[in-house]
Amino acid sequence: MALVLLLLAASAYWVYRPLPMNSQVVDLAIEPQTTVRGIAKASVSAGIEVDPQLLFVFFKLSGQSRALRAGSYEIAQGESALDLLRKLSRGEESLKAISLIDGWTFRQFRAALAKAEGLKHDTKDLSDEALMAQLGMPGVAPEGRFFPDTYTYGKGASELHVMQRAANAMTKQLAAAWGQRQPDIQIKTIDEALILASIIEKETGRESDRTTISRVFHNRLAIDMPLQTDPTVIYGMFDSFDGNLRRVDLRTDHPWNTYTRKGLPPTPIAMPGRNALKAAVKPAPSNALYFVAKGDGTSHFSATLEEHNAGVNRYQRRTTGASTGTPSSAASGAGQ
Repeated sequence: MALVLLLLAASAYWVYRPLPMNSQVVDLAIEPQTTVRGIAKASVSAGIEVDPQLLFVFFKLSGQSRALRAGSYEIAQGESALDLLRKLSRGEESLKAISLIDGWTFRQFRAALAKAEGLKHDTKDLSDEALMAQLGMPGVAPEGRFFPDTYTYGKGASELHVMQRAANAMTKQLAAAWGQRQPDIQIKTIDEALILASIIEKETGRESDRTTISRVFHNRLAIDMPLQTDPTVIYGMFDSFDGNLRRVDLRTDHPWNTYTRKGLPPTPIAMPGRNALKAAVKPAPSNALYFVAKGDGTSHFSATLEEHNAGVNRYQRRTTGASTGTPSSAASGAGQ
């Protein structure tokens, strides 16, 4: 009996005492389908300095061995074998996060992924085309196809996995918005909704203006009037844009120049958020054909060119001191 009590006491001591480790924090990655013995060996290989057989027996005798989960875990110095068991059985992973910002371009998305801590950078050598094929969208332009949100991931997760989640989220959000579309809108396909939403996203961050800006574009599309939106021109200039949009840029034709070409550009120009997606398909009632930035984050809307020019004089030329000027927002330069 004394020997049994001694063994029980020793076992309890081992279970509750801090695990010996070779660093302050051990990063433990458990792959799917790993056996209990494999989890014990992986724990030791990661830096927990115990006999793997002892750890394996503990997992088995705990009654929780079938509950142990794959994932990425951080085991801090001072934690016990029982703490390790609890983390593995509850799936308490050590998660990192990456935030994709509304209005980011695909290039900015890829740059953020490349800098993200703990990700497996397995897409850095893939072209945009090859990457989209890997995501099950061969031949689809990547711009705008990923939903801006915060995505968590375990250490060692694949960049491709994060991108797939963002792509799936955009597909879901776009479908939800399209299902709420108004009957009087001028866009005919779900892809056109995505393109228009990306333009709205880049035109304003003011929620109160988005649906009216959307209506301006719908009104223009209805009468075959060019959209004349600066963000599309800037997007199509790519690396040649130096931060200053000039009149010559507005007159230089390219597929995204909505001053020289009517209708929507061929692709989105950024990642639109949920509100921009809704605004694209549910524009506010208005007869406006023009808008100009007021300088406080809001826009002034006009139904006629005369009203619009008065708005430009009031809100832009007054602040810049220019007698003529490059339009600073979509439709603001219409008729010039």
